Amino acid sequence: MSEQTIALVTGANKGIGFEIAAGLGTLGWSVSVGARDDERRESAVEKLRSAGVDAFGVPLDVTDDASVAAAAELIEERAGRLDVLVNNAAVTGGMPQTPTTVDPATMRAVVETNVIGVIRVTNAMLPLLRRSASPRIVNMSSTVGSLTRQSAPGAETGPISAAYAPSKTFLNAVTVQYAKELSDTNILINLGCPGFCATDLNGFRGVRTPEQGAAIAIKLATLPDDGPTGGFFDDAGPIPW
Repeated sequence: MSEQTIALVTGANKGIGFEIAAGLGTLGWSVSVGARDDERRESAVEKLRSAGVDAFGVPLDVTDDASVAAAAELIEERAGRLDVLVNNAAVTGGMPQTPTTVDPATMRAVVETNVIGVIRVTNAMLPLLRRSASPRIVNMSSTVGSLTRQSAPGAETGPISAAYAPSKTFLNAVTVQYAKELSDTNILINLGCPGFCATDLNGFRGVRTPEQGAAIAIKLATLPDDGPTGGFFDDAGPIPW
């Protein structure tokens, strides 16, 4: 197996995911660009390679068992292991999302991608991560998933969101459970919030760039062996649950 660090970033064909892949690539890592859209994925890989990144495409739909299994097989064939997994792929489900009017189908679709998709990919990649000397898992969350902030009087937490924000709270809770189960291993798993970045996820209304948003993922992906696990962080530090 190669001594080069191998990373997989889901939803890496654009936005924050692309910038995470680019940032990890500048470290000299081999970065697999996970995305379901063939054209966008290969375009992203070309762009990364033109910038000097050792990138390769991985067809990946996080909502599809067969797609995720095939992605794990591809990475095993190419690299033999995985050192870092960044679960970045996510959907909002569209707005408005008031609890009294939200379509249950929207709830299911958002949770399927933002929570179950993370579980599906993580579990498929764990055998490869266990072969790494310093495996890291980064789950991209959001401060809108913080119940402390959501319940604080007068706090700015964005629009009412019956699907997207609770999906991030759900993801946070699941990640804590992973950290507990993996506590006797060398796998560090943490949550990162990129902040309110201008991407097509929010109609480019954000105030931060995707590159700025990628910084927390890169930090958590490169934690030392004695780094934290089971935490929730943004650029300023720990985020209250």
